[in-house]
Amino acid sequence: MTTTTRRAAGIVGGAVGLATLTGAGLVARNWYRFGAHREEGRTDPLLDRFLPVYDVREYHEIGVEAPAATAYAAARELDIRRSGLVRAIFRGRELLLHARGEREDVSRPLVRECLSLGWGLLAEEPGHELVMGAVTRPWEANVRFWSLPPDEFAAFDAPGYAKIVWTLAAQPVGSGKSIAHTETRVLLTDAVARSRFRRYWALVSPGVVLIRRQSLRIVKADAERLSRG
Repeated sequence: MTTTTRRAAGIVGGAVGLATLTGAGLVARNWYRFGAHREEGRTDPLLDRFLPVYDVREYHEIGVEAPAATAYAAARELDIRRSGLVRAIFRGRELLLHARGEREDVSRPLVRECLSLGWGLLAEEPGHELVMGAVTRPWEANVRFWSLPPDEFAAFDAPGYAKIVWTLAAQPVGSGKSIAHTETRVLLTDAVARSRFRRYWALVSPGVVLIRRQSLRIVKADAERLSRG
């Protein structure tokens, strides 16, 4: 092996080792931070109707140079599969959990796709916010989602499940400007579900965060393009 080859091999090996250590560090951090809520962001009375108490909360927002109604319209038509990064994260989950590959990879709005998978639209304030919800076991390889009527969602407590709600919303912050934001909450219905979800969340939460941030970037770009004409 030449000196150049050995140097290259050392660099590659070091990069792989660093990536492994970084990944292990993220998993450990996410494990120990489980249940420690970060309460930054906006309060959400609409979301509180369905999940006022939770084990996990993720909130993200982005400034948009467009009116709130335009930002919300862009969020309503959000197609996250346009992002190669998001598609890669979905594929990574399949490999991590040994799940079946998706039967189709068709681009369509996120809300429409989620409804087709079993999520329910719990509430909507047109032009402002929508709340989606489902009961599920996300730690299973081939996950399924069950919707519940809005008036039954908050009271559901059958053991062995995760109750998940998430929002897409836009708030005006000035003339022709807005904040697009999304929030996800998860509540586990018993200790067994909480233990299983905690292991799952430690592994996948970095990908979830990336998807949320990438989604908001798409909403921002689409809304500002619409606002320009």
